[in-house]
Amino acid sequence: MIGGRDVEVLLQDYDQMTLAPLPGERLVVGVPQPIDGSVAGRAFQTNKSIELPQGDGIRLYVPLLDGSDRVGVLVFTLDHVDDHDRRLARRLAGLAADMLVTKSMYTDQFVQARRKHPMSLSAELQWQLLPPMMMSTPQVAVAGALEPAYSVAGDSFDYALNNNILHVVMIDAMGHGLDAAVMATLAIVAYRHARRTNVELSDLYAAMDAAIAAQFDVDRFATAQMARLDVVSGLLQWVNAGHPAPLLLRGGRIVATLDSPTTLPVGFGGATPIVTERMLRRGDRVLFFTDGLIEEHAHGGAEFGETRLRDLIELAEQEGRPIQETVRRLSRKLMLERGATTDDATLLIIEWRGGTADHLSLTQDGLKQDQH
Repeated sequence: MIGGRDVEVLLQDYDQMTLAPLPGERLVVGVPQPIDGSVAGRAFQTNKSIELPQGDGIRLYVPLLDGSDRVGVLVFTLDHVDDHDRRLARRLAGLAADMLVTKSMYTDQFVQARRKHPMSLSAELQWQLLPPMMMSTPQVAVAGALEPAYSVAGDSFDYALNNNILHVVMIDAMGHGLDAAVMATLAIVAYRHARRTNVELSDLYAAMDAAIAAQFDVDRFATAQMARLDVVSGLLQWVNAGHPAPLLLRGGRIVATLDSPTTLPVGFGGATPIVTERMLRRGDRVLFFTDGLIEEHAHGGAEFGETRLRDLIELAEQEGRPIQETVRRLSRKLMLERGATTDDATLLIIEWRGGTADHLSLTQDGLKQDQH
């Protein structure tokens, strides 16, 4: 209807390395495109449309964004492009992204297109549980990554933004395979159940601890780390139940290790945990990670270690990319550096931007509108 032709829909693969073509009636189904090193990949990484002149017109590469969640890239050709076409292309891509996300609950086709390898049953369970890998608002952003994408088992994370409070949790369940995935699922569901009753951090710990203890043997447990961030004031509070300490990133550098008193992993019946606090500055990022990132023995050698992890984090931070692209690149670099993995590895970064949402006001018809 807008004069576009040779339409191609490329979806992000689970490993965040490839854009996979979506098959469908009247769609061009080409070969997968690497996110690093292709025109489509550049549009995906930058969240900006790219126009590529060709002999028969202009090939448009438009990011598929469902809000802030990156879905993939919409590609099509127009005879010519003006500002009206650009606005319409962005709106069309937004609509397509929204349809891809909402209709994925009714079909397996979108999920199947995103998979280039068989997925383990444990990974299937985890991916069904995860929230979107990225969320961005004017005040705060969150981005996460799990490896290995097609066989992850015991690692998981969750987040929710309720009014002015961002809630996050990271779980690393004991063991491997389906048993670990089931334990991680129970821990996340117990966390969500308690979080939705507006309880404190110590009560969230207690809820997960009780759920794991009731369903698993006394020697089974999951390490956990849960936090809450006031997105207006920048007050970060967290509880550590056996994870490595989070890292505070500022200006492309690691400026602090967020040490805190630790309590026993959930399932062991630890004492009421101590909540630690830290005031963030605008632009600060906080990196949460599981021990799989630093305890991996690459090729039978020494542990990967936190020193090498810190070096790679600072290299990724100094590239100055948006949070979702920083996490994607850092996750891939860590996978390449560590070699073949024997343990799950999870990253979760919070970026506090500060300020208020006062620029959003209610118009007379009740619709939110940007005054600027």
